[in-house]
Amino acid sequence: MPNTDRSLDGLRVLVTGGSRGLGEATVRRFVSAGATVLTASRTPPAVDSGATFLAADLSTEQGVADLGRRVVEHVGGVDVLVNNAGAASAPAPTLSRSDASWRADLEMNLLGAVRLDRALVPGMVERGSGVVVHVSSIASQLPQRTEASYAAAKAALNTYSRELATEVGEHGVRVVCVLPGFVVTDGATAHLRHMAEQQGTTTDEVTRQLVDHLKVPLGRPGDPEDVAEMIAFLASGRAKWLTGAQFRVDGGILPTV
Repeated sequence: MPNTDRSLDGLRVLVTGGSRGLGEATVRRFVSAGATVLTASRTPPAVDSGATFLAADLSTEQGVADLGRRVVEHVGGVDVLVNNAGAASAPAPTLSRSDASWRADLEMNLLGAVRLDRALVPGMVERGSGVVVHVSSIASQLPQRTEASYAAAKAALNTYSRELATEVGEHGVRVVCVLPGFVVTDGATAHLRHMAEQQGTTTDEVTRQLVDHLKVPLGRPGDPEDVAEMIAFLASGRAKWLTGAQFRVDGGILPTV
């Protein structure tokens, strides 16, 4: 179906972690809407999406500072910042998890966004408009065993997002969080394949096991495009009164009243 939404046309957008998975789908969604899109990650995308790629290491303070400077040099700042880059350290029992793994998850999933916001959001404040989308996870509210540091980092990201929204709202800048659930990205597919090999079964069967374990009401995992559509909506003028909130895209995994 052709995209007829032009509310993002001409906006300058930066999507971190845009080379694959959710980030890649988000890049394609903004490009299709007529936005000028930059994407940043360690490795370039396998397929040209129409975005300008900037190599960057978002796990370090210097890497983020360099990216912020290059973004300003390229397009003078951004109207929409999608902090999507994230990663989880190896599974480990909570009480024996090392300090190094805690630091790694906090650096990548919290401080990477904090630092990039610090570099680019002041420009939004000065211009009097802008949108920041932090891609969190339902793990922030439904932590899984052996993944405490990742879940805690994402929970901290949620809290930080709420506070930032209150600080910059009076300047016309909105800040929101998107919480994806079980989404079949390239990384998830590789993990499912590994699990299937260990169990001597198929990836379809492992996927079904996870859907049942998570009690997904819709009975299937999500697609990256499902999340990208929510991000595009939140960045658009249609969401002009939405800020400081969390939006789950999880097929109904997290129960709410």
